[in-house]
Amino acid sequence: MPGELEEIKSICIFCGSGHGLDPLFAQKAGEMARLLASRGTRIVYGGGSVGLMGIVASEALAGGGEVIGVIPEALASKEIAAERLTELRIVQSMHERKALMAELSQGFIVLPGGIGTMEEFFEVFTWLQLGIHRKPVALYNTGEYYDGLKKLLLHMVKQQFLKRETYDELIIDTVPENLIQRLQERIASSQGGFDRERS
Repeated sequence: MPGELEEIKSICIFCGSGHGLDPLFAQKAGEMARLLASRGTRIVYGGGSVGLMGIVASEALAGGGEVIGVIPEALASKEIAAERLTELRIVQSMHERKALMAELSQGFIVLPGGIGTMEEFFEVFTWLQLGIHRKPVALYNTGEYYDGLKKLLLHMVKQQFLKRETYDELIIDTVPENLIQRLQERIASSQGGFDRERS
């Protein structure tokens, strides 16, 4: 039963450092952050104070949640590292950033974003495909933002560059409660380990 599932302790959120054209993106990012905070789920994110990143951090903190930011030293000023977080970790490289974010989380939620967000998504989705980790990956398809990506992935399946079972591992949802429920179920059914050795 849904009520018997343990709440997610820590989730990684990937999202844009811009707000995007549609105000819905910011609205839904804030709603997701507040919902996670209300459930006692710690958010791990990229450490910025601008765009959707800043909204996720500020709304989660306003809701009484814990937020850990992870940002490379070179980007700390460019992305304007957020202040007043539960914890801000400054690392040396993007590789270290992503590895630490994954290590600190039980799963991943991808909000709208640009090529940086896509790079983060594809890396953790590739790690899942290769068995490097067993942590679920979810696209929060706000405003149908990821409809094009879904179409591309299904085209990869059709052309036999992506296995259907790998595609089926990906959670895609527009309703935050449903998305979190599906993440909980995946986490409960696996060890959720992260086996990548960090250098």
